[in-house]
Amino acid sequence: MNKFLSSAAVAAVMMAGLNAAQAADVKEVQMLHWWTSGGEAAALNVLKEDLSKEGFAWKDVPVAGGGGDAAMTALKAMVAAGTYPTASQMLGYTVLDYAEAGVMGDLTETAKKEGWDKSVPAALQKFSVYDGKWVAAPVNVHSVNWLWINKAVMEKIGGTQPKTFDELIALLDKAKAAGVIPLALGGQNWQEATMFDSIVLSTGGPEFYKKAFNDLDEESLKSDTMKKSFDNLATIIKYVDPNFSGRDWNLATAMVIKGDALVQVMGDWAKGEFVAAKKTPDADFLCYRFPGTDGSVVYNSDMFGMFNVPDDRKAAQVALATATLSKSFQSAFNVVKGSVPARTDVPDTDFDACGKKGIADLKAANEGGTLFGSLAQGYGAPPA
Repeated sequence: MNKFLSSAAVAAVMMAGLNAAQAADVKEVQMLHWWTSGGEAAALNVLKEDLSKEGFAWKDVPVAGGGGDAAMTALKAMVAAGTYPTASQMLGYTVLDYAEAGVMGDLTETAKKEGWDKSVPAALQKFSVYDGKWVAAPVNVHSVNWLWINKAVMEKIGGTQPKTFDELIALLDKAKAAGVIPLALGGQNWQEATMFDSIVLSTGGPEFYKKAFNDLDEESLKSDTMKKSFDNLATIIKYVDPNFSGRDWNLATAMVIKGDALVQVMGDWAKGEFVAAKKTPDADFLCYRFPGTDGSVVYNSDMFGMFNVPDDRKAAQVALATATLSKSFQSAFNVVKGSVPARTDVPDTDFDACGKKGIADLKAANEGGTLFGSLAQGYGAPPA
């Protein structure tokens, strides 16, 4: 597709395709999403295969862009035209915005049958249930406060796990002195905001993060601690390479995988790229919580928002929702994606060391009151 097409033109092309598909075959699932990297595509194939066994064809409606901004612009145009996909990948408050607008479907009957209210954490139900009705199926739980490190480069420079922000800066200095790019980053708003989530939590601590980014407390937002957080962001940004501007997140991950860079600060979708490259935790790469954030999890969750489609298309929607929250899919998908299950009753048996840590961290944070919505990822506060 021509990269210079406007968002409206992209949406028009998609709507034409969806109209044709809907007229031709109601046994088809049309999915709008922004999962276009190698690891993401591999994870999505798990769902495609599950639905294929149920007799449903898959209609891919991908809109590239890791933050999902372009996809949500396209979705907005589709909804305005009254042409809905079966489902759309969505985040947090965006789900609630569309539910408030009255365009979402109702999965409550399926949710009751499958026991979602008992297995899905309350933090996720806040965004998948509106006015007592299930309107979205949570696919996973991602967390953003991670460091991803190339182990061979770490050993080459004699580095050790940083426990504080100052120790992280010292580690980046070591990489720089060794002629390695210290920090792999793509200069895109959402990537820098995602890194800032971790910096604010590290600088101010759990209670400060909650007050500032979840409660939007004026005093916290204007405090010296917030100023210090921005100072820390200004410090860490000095360790990127000159070509970072505009780089997609998965290309930054590839720099760490190849050993061209030491570390990436990114959500655990980055692990999906390591998995796709057949890399193993502790052998090829290291996963640490961002220094100063151990014990807390800053999360987001990919959700499949379900729209109010005509009755003859609802069977496909129910099949998609049921498959998405099945224990087998939750395990198989999240093993590949790098995230952890959106159900709390899925065993960690098939997960690697980073996955097991992610599951344990989520459980502890959920029980300890240190599970916070990511501002950068649409779960911290309403988009406006």
